[in-house]
Amino acid sequence: MWELKVQAPRAQDLCQACSHACSYIFAGLSEEARRELAALMHPLYVEAGELIFYEGLPAFGLYVVCEGKVKLAKRVKAGHSQILKLLGPGEILGEKTLFDRETYTCYAKALEPSRLMFIAREDFLAFLRKYPDVALRLIEKLSRELKAFGDKLVEITARSAKERLARVLLELARAFGRATPEGLDIGVELPRSELAEMAGVSTETAVRILSEFKERGILALPGRRILILRLEELQALAHPFRTFLRENLL
Repeated sequence: MWELKVQAPRAQDLCQACSHACSYIFAGLSEEARRELAALMHPLYVEAGELIFYEGLPAFGLYVVCEGKVKLAKRVKAGHSQILKLLGPGEILGEKTLFDRETYTCYAKALEPSRLMFIAREDFLAFLRKYPDVALRLIEKLSRELKAFGDKLVEITARSAKERLARVLLELARAFGRATPEGLDIGVELPRSELAEMAGVSTETAVRILSEFKERGILALPGRRILILRLEELQALAHPFRTFLRENLL
């Protein structure tokens, strides 16, 4: 039986001590409104590899990622999965099932130890009615993601595996990357199989293309890390689509 694991300390205390900016849909709220929002939140702690919710589970509400990284994915044929999105601090998930009161059509899993805030659906809907500016920003977010996923469908059917993988690496670097003396670290240590899922290619194809990029001096591959050495060359391989992995760039 799935159970929501809620633990102390209080969400209000955690929010006050948080060093990250929360989701942009909450931007511009007054201090009083922020306190109301924090009062609705319940802390949730998950370990690396632990499911936050799974396909077919009744959608209970909204989640805000406070610490760590989470992947949103959908199971496809032969036991494989297609990663739809990666989320980091300040991102929200579960928003697409807030209004239809149905079940989750994908699953969310922590890539590393993570802390989230959970807001029950009815509590959040009441908050949206009181603060319609938040509802408008949520609609804006959903509209932008709808466009991005439309472009993703075109990309999968019309673009080469090499171009798709190059774009995934660039988006990872844009969302999570950090400059190092060795090169631009994409900021996420994903197994090659999951990197392949994000690009919509087989694991063997992803490994082959990564090896080619390494031989050409575009990438370095120390262990599970991926370093971009020649950013402009990688950008030249990828046609610009709106395949954004994150809404907030902190």
